[in-house]
Amino acid sequence: MRKLLLILPLLIASPGWAAESWGLPGEEAASFDGKVVDVQCVLTKDCPKDCGAGRRQLGLLKKDGALILAMKNADPFAGATRDLLPFCGKSITVDGLFTSNEGVRAFALQRVKPPGGEWIAANGFVRDWAKAHKLKPDSPQAEEWFRHDQTVAGRIKAEGKLGLGPGQ
Repeated sequence: MRKLLLILPLLIASPGWAAESWGLPGEEAASFDGKVVDVQCVLTKDCPKDCGAGRRQLGLLKKDGALILAMKNADPFAGATRDLLPFCGKSITVDGLFTSNEGVRAFALQRVKPPGGEWIAANGFVRDWAKAHKLKPDSPQAEEWFRHDQTVAGRIKAEGKLGLGPGQ
């Protein structure tokens, strides 16, 4: 009982969810606040309404002026736009991993939290894909959507697995 009383404060003080490691070289777990922005708008001042309606790269603009590229979400082979778009122009808290490659630092989004709201897993692409295919989001087919998607299968058939042509 005494051990439980010593451990209990540590369990209560720990966050409910921290960024999950993906085993990438140099990955760094991070949680921060930022405003969801259209990256092209920030860089060129070409700013369509509603952050480009999901057809543009979205990012997070921190209060210190740092522009964070949100390149990925928690779904395999899916970007972060679907999960960030509902918060276009709004400040949110995000959780995920920073990674670097050839001097480019990017953020892999794992969850978002609107002000005063609850944490939301950044897996909106798979939720949408599963709904469109009348599946549950946690079904094996949805979790490996890329193996069951007709568009992906068609591209692989036409371009080969490596994009080098059929049979490659």
